[in-house]
Amino acid sequence: MALRRVVVTGLGALTPIGNTAAEFWQGLVNGKSGAAPITRFDAGKFRTKFACEVKNFNAEDHFDRKEARKMDPFTQYALVVSDEAIKDSTLDLEKIIRDRAGVIWGSGIGGLKTFQDEVRSYTLGEGTPRFNPFFIPKMIADISAGYISIKYGFRGPNFVTVSACASATNAIIDALNYIRLGHMDIAMSGGSEAAVTEAGMGGFNAMKALSERNDSPETASRPFDKYRDGFVLGEGAAAIILEEYEHAKARGAKIYAELIGGGMSADAHHITAPHPEGLGATNVMVNALADAKISPEEVDYINVHGTSTPLGDISETLAIKKVFGDHAYNLNISSTKSMTGHLLGAAGAIEASACLMALENGMAPPTINHFTDDDQLDNKLNLTFNTAQKRDLNVVLSNTFGFGGHNTSIIFKKLAD
Repeated sequence: MALRRVVVTGLGALTPIGNTAAEFWQGLVNGKSGAAPITRFDAGKFRTKFACEVKNFNAEDHFDRKEARKMDPFTQYALVVSDEAIKDSTLDLEKIIRDRAGVIWGSGIGGLKTFQDEVRSYTLGEGTPRFNPFFIPKMIADISAGYISIKYGFRGPNFVTVSACASATNAIIDALNYIRLGHMDIAMSGGSEAAVTEAGMGGFNAMKALSERNDSPETASRPFDKYRDGFVLGEGAAAIILEEYEHAKARGAKIYAELIGGGMSADAHHITAPHPEGLGATNVMVNALADAKISPEEVDYINVHGTSTPLGDISETLAIKKVFGDHAYNLNISSTKSMTGHLLGAAGAIEASACLMALENGMAPPTINHFTDDDQLDNKLNLTFNTAQKRDLNVVLSNTFGFGGHNTSIIFKKLAD
C-alpha cells in the first residue's frame, strides 16, 4: 500500500521568548533568552531560582473566569496554540469531515500545578478531606487533547502520548502515521507543559538536573559550552496542523513543508542518563532517515535535543558524527533550548515549529550563550554559536530525547510537487 503524503498547514506557539509563532521566530533569530528569576512563586529557598516562564499570559484574555478555573495551565496553553494553528491553517471547519480529523497531543507531566495545589490543600486541611471536583479532569495529561477535540468537534483519533521529553515528537510521529495510513485526513498535533511549580523545580533540583547559575539566569542555558551545568526549566506549548497532501492542495492551503519521516528508539541504558556513546540517538536518526527514504547527505540542519547537560551534549554530537560521517561538518546544528529552556514534553513541538520556520525563512537559528569551547566536543562542527545563519535549507531534522531512554526524530522537507 502506498503511503499518503503529509504536510504542515498551520502553526501556533506560546513560548518563553514569544507568545505567537511569529514572535517566537523573532525571538529565535534575535538570540533572545527566555530565562529570568521565577515569578510564579517564591523561589528563595530553592537551589535554582530562575526558569524560562511564559510572559504576559493572562488566562482570562482567552477564557472566561469560570472556564479558566476548570483547566490547568498546560491545558490552557494547549487551547491557545491550537486556536492560533487553526486560524493560521485557514481550515473551514464547516467544510471538513470532522470524523476524519483528530488530535494527537504530547505532555510529559500534565497538570502538575493542579496536583501540587490539591494535595497541599488536603494535607493542610482539617476534618473531612475535600477535593475540587475538577481535580482529576484538570490533572490528567490526556485532558488537553480532549478539550481540543471538543472545541473543534474533531471526532477522529484522540489521545496524548507520554514519553517524558520525547512526548510531543512521539505525538507528531503518531499523527503522521495515522494520516499516512488513511485513518484521518487532518491532525492537530503538538504538546504543552506547565511544570514551573514548586514541585517541578524541587524535583529537578533534587536530581541535580537544573543549572544553578542564579547570578546570570539569562546565560544559564548554554548547550555545548565547557561550563554548562544543567538545563533551564521552561514552559509553554506549540501546535502544528498536519494534513494529507491532496486534502490540503484541494483547498488551496498554504503549506509550510512536508513531514517526510519519523524515527523512534530506546537507549535501554539508564533511567535518566543518555547512552555514553549515543547508541540510541544514533539509531533514532538512522530510523528517521530510513523512514523518510533519504540519505544523510540530504539533511541541511539539525535542531538537536541539546539540553545543556554535561553528558547529553557529548553523546548527541557523537551520534551525529556516526550517522552523518563527513557530512556532519556541512550541517548547521543548533539548540534552541539555549533560548527557550527545556519545555519537557512540549519541547518537540516547539522545536518542530522552529524547524518549519527555519525552512520557510532560510535561516538556521543560533545556539546562544557560547563562551568557552569544550575540549570533549568536536569543535569543527558548526553548532551555529550565538548568531543565526542564513542558509538555503531544504531538509531539516529535529531530535528529542526523554528520561527513560526514549528517543525520537522527525524530518521536514520543502514541498516538492
